[in-house]
Amino acid sequence: MSGIKYTREYDVLVAGGGIAGVAAALASARMGKKTVLVEKTIFFGGLATTGLIIVYLPLSDSRGNQVTFGIAEELLLESIKYGPGDIPHDWNNPETRSRYMTRFSPAAFTLALDKVLMDSGVELWLDTLVCDCVMDRDRITGVEVENKSGRGLLKAGCVIDATGDADVAYRAGAPCVEQDNWMSIWWMEASLDKAEEAVSENSGAKLNWDRRLGGSNTGEGMPEGMKKYSGTDGREVSEFVLHGRKLMREFYEKEQSKRGESGRKDIFPMTLPSMAQFRTTRRIDGIKTLRNVDFYRHFDDCVGMVADWRGGRDVWEVPYYTLVPQKVKGLLAAGRCISTEGESWEVMRVIQAAAHTGETAGVAASMAVDNDTTPDMLDITDLQNELLRRNFLLDVGNI
Repeated sequence: MSGIKYTREYDVLVAGGGIAGVAAALASARMGKKTVLVEKTIFFGGLATTGLIIVYLPLSDSRGNQVTFGIAEELLLESIKYGPGDIPHDWNNPETRSRYMTRFSPAAFTLALDKVLMDSGVELWLDTLVCDCVMDRDRITGVEVENKSGRGLLKAGCVIDATGDADVAYRAGAPCVEQDNWMSIWWMEASLDKAEEAVSENSGAKLNWDRRLGGSNTGEGMPEGMKKYSGTDGREVSEFVLHGRKLMREFYEKEQSKRGESGRKDIFPMTLPSMAQFRTTRRIDGIKTLRNVDFYRHFDDCVGMVADWRGGRDVWEVPYYTLVPQKVKGLLAAGRCISTEGESWEVMRVIQAAAHTGETAGVAASMAVDNDTTPDMLDITDLQNELLRRNFLLDVGNI
């Protein structure tokens, strides 16, 4: 802790300003807690905005049942407040198999997130990197950060790790699990073709166009010989990003050459992701872990549920203790770094699940502060009663 230039104290500190962190901070602040949200970039929204993953995945299953509520639904609606995107009007009709979801403009969503956070009273620290954890034996009491003001100490009664990579939990000494990733890159593209479609339809929505290269989470569609990458190795993160942009460059060399002399004006990249688009990197090994076979299984510590975004047939309850790390007190995880494995990690790593677990973590952290305890000792019934007041579903057998 040498070189500390400033110290601040809060009830709840949220590390990571992606969708999980935004939801956690909103939930905590709305429960009256002095809340700080620390984000390393200058944009909130994480992979949804900075990462250009422009699909707000479904809050419903494929049978017309909404299963995810609360801030996850609020942010879905905010995502299209200042830009294009349409929610299917028939999403709750099981015969259509439409789902409660939308595409959105990442820039427009960023503006909406700024406003909702500022209106909530959350103290917002952008361009600020979490560097280390402050521990009192096995309890985290704050984090050290770096920004233009130098090294600072932010203390809190409870900390939420919404970094996506379990960076805080890992540095605090909590056991974690890592997983490599196949190459994948999304970006925003401008093209004469899309401009002509926009004019013909008298709508600018067609200009909100993304292009994708690489493989699926299982490696399907990958170029032969492509390796997997670690999202927790500094050199491999750089290789992942640069290799993705190499694939883009090769793509445009081919596409532009097909169009002759005007090719570079007719189709080109408009906006590149400004963060590495890893799917799964590092997550906590929590008190409880959600397994491959746990879909449609009820848990006594259920704090809500999420439908599988890939088709929507399966629905998964979220056990509270998947948010609680082992060996470190005063800490909760939210978003893709909660304790899940295999298929359940695929389900829980995406946007609507991140918003849901973020809100749950924010509520739990606030209640822990109120009760002068740590999240692992929180009364589950009290937490569930609060979530029921928010219209959360807590038993998959009721849908």
